[in-house]
Amino acid sequence: MNKPVKFIAGWVVLVFFLSGCAVSNSVRPAAIPARAENVKNVILIICDGMGPQEVGFLLSYARQAPRSVLRDRTTVFDALLNNGGKLGLSMTYPGTGLVVDSAASATQLATGRFAGSEMIGMDQDGNVVENIIEKAKKIGKATGLVSDTRLTHATPAGFAAHQDNRDNENEIAEDMLKLGPDVMLSGGLRHFIPKEVGDPDSTAAREVRELTGGSGRFSSARKDSRNLLKEAAKKGYMLAFSKAQLDRASSSRLFGLFAESAMPYAIDAEGSLADPGRQIPTLGEMAAKSLDILSRNEKGFVLMLEAGLLDWMLHDNDAGGALHELVMFNDVAGFILDWAGKRKDTLVVITGDHETGGFGLSYSAFDLPMGRRLPGAGFEGKEFKPLLNYGKPETLDRIYGQKNSYEALFKLRFDALPKEGQTPEALAGMVNAVSEFKITVAGASSILEKDVNPFYVQGHKYLGQPEVPRIRDFASFYVYQSDNRKNLLGRELAKEQSVVWSTGTHTATPVLVFSTGPGSGEFQGILHHTQIAQKLIRFLRD
Repeated sequence: MNKPVKFIAGWVVLVFFLSGCAVSNSVRPAAIPARAENVKNVILIICDGMGPQEVGFLLSYARQAPRSVLRDRTTVFDALLNNGGKLGLSMTYPGTGLVVDSAASATQLATGRFAGSEMIGMDQDGNVVENIIEKAKKIGKATGLVSDTRLTHATPAGFAAHQDNRDNENEIAEDMLKLGPDVMLSGGLRHFIPKEVGDPDSTAAREVRELTGGSGRFSSARKDSRNLLKEAAKKGYMLAFSKAQLDRASSSRLFGLFAESAMPYAIDAEGSLADPGRQIPTLGEMAAKSLDILSRNEKGFVLMLEAGLLDWMLHDNDAGGALHELVMFNDVAGFILDWAGKRKDTLVVITGDHETGGFGLSYSAFDLPMGRRLPGAGFEGKEFKPLLNYGKPETLDRIYGQKNSYEALFKLRFDALPKEGQTPEALAGMVNAVSEFKITVAGASSILEKDVNPFYVQGHKYLGQPEVPRIRDFASFYVYQSDNRKNLLGRELAKEQSVVWSTGTHTATPVLVFSTGPGSGEFQGILHHTQIAQKLIRFLRD
């Protein structure tokens, strides 16, 4: 693999300095937190894929981009730490490997037990393990799950289901409804509606239209005729499928699904945010509604909120899309911290489940700087002319200036062309219309080039295509092969963006842990995600 980005070490040193901790060679059970009588509510915010590099990306944009959209050039992380919040570091590895996937990571954050790769709600030996949502329900607290991916996707699933593999999303949907958190808001409608909805004249399709208020055609991923929306209504949930329905919801039990699969990426949704008829709520709007409902419980609540689409952008090596997700996450986390800051009974923990992409801003040999005069006496008669390109702050504005995700560019625009129109010239024109960094027709040709799949496995979910986009280096780390055109585009633009990517999957880089409120001191130092869960769960017993 590529050499690790050098500034990661700087983050580790920073955490050591701030926390004054020592490294342990093994993970021990978390010490029982000092009693925190005021911990009534627990909010765990997971920004999927957010490692130190991504936090650094947001901080660099806030401080250095000439046209940064962040007010006062500060982030939610500045606000948290400047107001007494705490900083820690957490290892993420699973019980069965070096690098974690989102399912095992979520399970570890939810249960405090090591999990195996791709498992949901089970320990590394395959035993079903009770999670923090189940424990909170037992003692009468309200509970909530909010995500901008799918409700059945790996992270929310780890807090509400027990399955041997994350791909069992239909069964995960059933587990979630059986558990019954008070608030569930996300995408993923396709896993809750019967298979027959594909026929618009069927009884199933009519029932789903009546329940959702929709008039279009629906698609289902289920293999049976169960209508889990009807079952949710019978269990006393108010149902919501649009922003208007979410706004009107007043029930203490709310079940909302706002997309058939994942909700829109921030970069693709921004143009519609001011539309008064907008149908899909934002993650921030779902967060606000969940806090309004959950805080009515006199015994308090536990909320897991996931900003999950950063991970998807990083898998695509889409720097512009990732930056928009980080800015959106900054706003949502800031809103939650403002809400919690008005109380003295709410613990907030913010972390990533892992790092994705091996992302970094880096200097290079591309576009070497011209010499220029400096006013200082030390350069009198000389030019300032660094030997390498260390990047320009305005590059950050240009990255943020991207208008669409790579996903939308390919799937909604390029792939919508007739086959004879899917040419390098067409792709170059589309990219150059939405990005401030341009590609040539030759560059577009390399993105569209295909080759024999060197990792072909017949019937494999990701590796089952005999011919795939041609990755010229580190191909074994680009496993989502049908989407590799996006990675190739990211790499084509990378040198102009001063960006490097080391993978299309996850890394084992430790993630940062930010915490505030009563009990936040317990989340300093070097931890493992299982220890974060153990501490959160033990606060429920105080």
